[in-house]
Amino acid sequence: MSDKSNSSNLQVLYEDNHLIVVNKRPGDIVQGDKTGDTPLSEVVKQFIKAKYNKPGNVYLGVVHRLDRPTSGVVLFAKTSKALPRLNKLFSEGKTKKIYWTLVKNRPETDDGQLVHWLVRNPKQNKSYAYPKEVPNSKKAILKYRILKELDSYFLLEIDLKTGRHHQIRAQLAAIGCHIKGDLKYGAQRSNKDGSIHLHARHLELEHPVKKESIGFVAPPPEDSLWNACV
Repeated sequence: MSDKSNSSNLQVLYEDNHLIVVNKRPGDIVQGDKTGDTPLSEVVKQFIKAKYNKPGNVYLGVVHRLDRPTSGVVLFAKTSKALPRLNKLFSEGKTKKIYWTLVKNRPETDDGQLVHWLVRNPKQNKSYAYPKEVPNSKKAILKYRILKELDSYFLLEIDLKTGRHHQIRAQLAAIGCHIKGDLKYGAQRSNKDGSIHLHARHLELEHPVKKESIGFVAPPPEDSLWNACV
């Protein structure tokens, strides 16, 4: 893998005065954590600083996150005016989030809705899905449909209705449709690069300042399986 802390490797999908949207690669962390690895937020700051010859610190607000092994659309706020407005859109569920994922087993139906109650275990950094409400659980809803059948995998499109910790991974595992490479949630083997085949494909929302609908589509990572899906 190339140097993740180098802003020249950044794939920018959209940028204006208030927003910057990038295609996160698997393995990148969105925000700094205890690993000490350079987060995507810092790489984006470096990119803005270099592009506009900005002296001093660059403002960048983290609006949402993707799991480290996941790829796809990540949106950041470039102004303190945009950040609280974007936070509100995400917290109120006023965004459309579409994911692609490759699973080994075929779901029982070609399309459907999954409703579970998720309990997060912080020590394990894992969420457990239950069919009914249990103590400390949060309701999780997603819709799925099969987009394509490959030789050994099924490409699912996921329309995420709630934003819970590891939601897609936990819910698909609960119906026996483990995501390729996702050892934590029951896949038989990992991917060589530590990624999982889960990709934030499309994000749609109202622009926080212009108040018009905007959408972003991220191409999946380069590998033979993803290439067969596009």
